[in-house]
Amino acid sequence: QVQLVESGGGLVQAGGSLRLSCAASGRTFTGYIVAWFRQAPGKEREFLANINWSLRSTDYADLDSVKGRFTISRDNAKNTVYLQMNSLKPEDTAIYYCAAKIRTAYYDSWGQGTQVTVSS
Repeated sequence: QVQLVESGGGLVQAGGSLRLSCAASGRTFTGYIVAWFRQAPGKEREFLANINWSLRSTDYADLDSVKGRFTISRDNAKNTVYLQMNSLKPEDTAIYYCAAKIRTAYYDSWGQGTQVTVSS
């Protein structure tokens, strides 16, 4: 497992942007698939996007609610994965989690979560 440290959450007005960061502590992301999830109050956690660190390929959830607004990316030098969120809406309010997996079917490393609150 790898330790994950998220940052970048906060309070933003509707229409604004935030960039979340997920940094690996103690090791690099080489070989990992790193993902972003979110969980809103009273709702189940939902997958948003992932990136294959080595292949640089990305995959996004088939959610009309986030399509075209969220972008996942990586910075090799900083060993960090980002989630750029644009045109934020109040319904994007949630705790956002970074997760990672390597050679497993499930994500077994999770960050502590970062709160994103979008005001109307």
